[in-house]
Amino acid sequence: MAIEQDTSKIQELTLEDVMGERFGRYSKYIIQERALPDIRDGLKPVQRRILYAMNQDGNTYDKGFRKSAKSVGNVMGNFHPHGDSSIYEAMVRMSQNWKLRTPLIEMHGNNGSMDGDSPAAMRYTEARTSKIATEMLRDIEKETVDFVLNFDDTEYEPTVLPARFPNLLVNGATGISAGYATEIPPHNLSEVVDAVVYLIGHPNATLDKLMSFVKGPDFPTGGILQGLSGIQSAYKTGRGKVVVRSRTEIQELKGGKTQIIISEIPYEVNKAVLVKKMDEIRLLKKVDGIAEVRDESDREGLQIAIELKRNVNAQGILNYLFKNTDLQISYNFNMVAINNQRPELVGLKKFLSSYLEYQLSVTKKRTEFDLKKAESRQHIVEGLIKALSILDRVIKAIRASKDKKSAKVSLMELFDFTEKQAEAIVSLQLYRLSNTDVTALEKENAELAEKITGYKAILADPKMLSDVVKKELKQVSKEYATPRMTEIQEHIEDIKIETAVLITPEDVQVLVSHDGYLKRSSLRSFNASGVDENGLKDEDRIVFNESVNTLDHLFMFTNKGNMIYRPIHEITEAKWKDTGEHISQTIGLDNDEYLIKAFSFKKVDAPGKFVFATKNGFIKQTAVSDLQPGRTYKGHASKFMKLKSADDDVILISYLKEDDNSLFIFSASHDGYGLRYPLEEVPVVGAKAAGVIAMNLKQDDFVASTCLVSENSQIGLLTQRGSFKRMSVSEVSSTSRAKRGVLILRELKKEPHKVIGVRPITKEVNLSVITESGNEFIVEPMSYPLSDRYSNGSFIIDTAQLGMPILLSEIK
Repeated sequence: MAIEQDTSKIQELTLEDVMGERFGRYSKYIIQERALPDIRDGLKPVQRRILYAMNQDGNTYDKGFRKSAKSVGNVMGNFHPHGDSSIYEAMVRMSQNWKLRTPLIEMHGNNGSMDGDSPAAMRYTEARTSKIATEMLRDIEKETVDFVLNFDDTEYEPTVLPARFPNLLVNGATGISAGYATEIPPHNLSEVVDAVVYLIGHPNATLDKLMSFVKGPDFPTGGILQGLSGIQSAYKTGRGKVVVRSRTEIQELKGGKTQIIISEIPYEVNKAVLVKKMDEIRLLKKVDGIAEVRDESDREGLQIAIELKRNVNAQGILNYLFKNTDLQISYNFNMVAINNQRPELVGLKKFLSSYLEYQLSVTKKRTEFDLKKAESRQHIVEGLIKALSILDRVIKAIRASKDKKSAKVSLMELFDFTEKQAEAIVSLQLYRLSNTDVTALEKENAELAEKITGYKAILADPKMLSDVVKKELKQVSKEYATPRMTEIQEHIEDIKIETAVLITPEDVQVLVSHDGYLKRSSLRSFNASGVDENGLKDEDRIVFNESVNTLDHLFMFTNKGNMIYRPIHEITEAKWKDTGEHISQTIGLDNDEYLIKAFSFKKVDAPGKFVFATKNGFIKQTAVSDLQPGRTYKGHASKFMKLKSADDDVILISYLKEDDNSLFIFSASHDGYGLRYPLEEVPVVGAKAAGVIAMNLKQDDFVASTCLVSENSQIGLLTQRGSFKRMSVSEVSSTSRAKRGVLILRELKKEPHKVIGVRPITKEVNLSVITESGNEFIVEPMSYPLSDRYSNGSFIIDTAQLGMPILLSEIK
């Protein structure tokens, strides 16, 4: 027999609908019941349940401590079935005076530390609610808050605590839920209370006025908070960013030493991790000058000592630590709380007004409860007074009754007592009838009447209700207020780190080669090596070899218009005999690209200008300030001159510290034309510009050499046939830029001379000639006669045996 299936209850739903609906329910639960605090009492459900359960159990500040495990068990068994670890973690956090401005739990035993140490297990610690926690629970028994059944419907628990002080702002909150997160910093109790009190009398108070009371967060760890605009933004919109800085002091020690003392660190910074990070900076020598980092914290308070070496910049080192460790942090406000069962991003006034509205409600409900209780008691007292006035008749009526029920009926019928009054009379023991003093009852009746009048007045007049709230808040502030711990500064200080702080100033020898090798060596290694022991290959040659300081800056220029920047201290250190690093390890060069010049400067924005010229006849001046390295200088070269064609090369790179109107540009073309014109004709343009035409070249001709000269200077000229001549620049009259110039070699029909290079010469400068075969010759220019521009000079190299010369350069 086939079994019929009931398909009437089967629903066909898409996976998206099912997932969306389930996750929506889960999210709502997480937001409302786990991660976000209520705007009224500032507590998450687990915190509320811990305080309520401990209060119900009598585990309060005025009684002895009890094992934490017992409290955790009560909370878990009765109200919060989510595991003991989460409950204990919440309990521990409420006891930590470096997390909460006013801890709600007192704990004996290890409850963790600022170093991130875990607390002892719950079986070892003891806890009770703190004194101020009683203010969170005060009047809870007077029907001031709503109660709901717990998870198994065996007990009732409060949906919110009365919270007789503004706990949410005072202790802050942090949490992450589905789609929402909250970050509310702690505040000073008396400041927040003063703001609420002011708001009672001034409901339309401006934010600026409220901020005259609530200056800003007041962290339990103290510190210095910078950025008033960030606080204002947070209090207006619920979001804002400020900077929290450690409190530090620089102390002088004996022998020229100093030390930095840290007495307060930013909120929620792990002290042990901070100390470890600073010690790593010392070990890795990221900052030179730190001798020792010590954590000197004890039961007296927090203290970290950073001992420095002699004669170091203490403030500079401190600035580096501010920037590179959690000695200074950014704190982001994200003030989200549950308001009317919904997560809401709220500002300061919304917080205060919501809390005030809640307190008015709590006070009103408490007054209604007290009124109801007083009226009930007054009714009973009036019945007892009446009963005593006719005591004999009352006793006679009771004796004539068969049982308690009939006695109550008799009293109600004979003497017109109400049922409650009759119940109170028959419940009295016989000795009480004889000892009850009518005077005491009449006094109690009068007191009750006075209370009832007061309660009714409060309920009838909103101003009186507000005055009660104001008085009680002031009383709480008076009893529990503490001085502000966090200093607030208006502006965020801009941290500037001097390079000298990060690097040990030291004179070193730096070498840059034509083929792209560079290194820095100690002067000791350099002086211990021979003249030719520089580690370079035979075919390579030196472009830069000078003694510089590690604080200096190196600019290296290639023939393809690229500039490579390196701070001297970032160049790989090597022995002078080693080759060093190749620039291609970090920056790629073209196959036909090489380094032609390098310069060192004390400052990266040094004064002065460069003069650049190319083989194809372009020239320009560019200020050093236009060649500033970018953030990606370590991996990318920057352009110092745009080359218009692939076959062009830079042939002149000359640095001028100051403007000199007496200087001229002297250009010589390969075919033997010379041109001289004033430097001031060359415009100053940007780094990416191609420049202007320097020389009007014939077809297939190119500029062999360009140099800076003065009116009375001399030049040395080398030809491809190995001929050299010394000539005065005055042989070429000064004209203007972009002309062809005049011949500076005598024309020959057979094997004409071609210019290889031109260099300015003085008595102090010798020239170096390198041939195709790699041979090098040293030329003493002043030993050759001064020739006119029509001369082809004197042969100095046998090109048939040694090869054609290819390079002419100065030797200083």
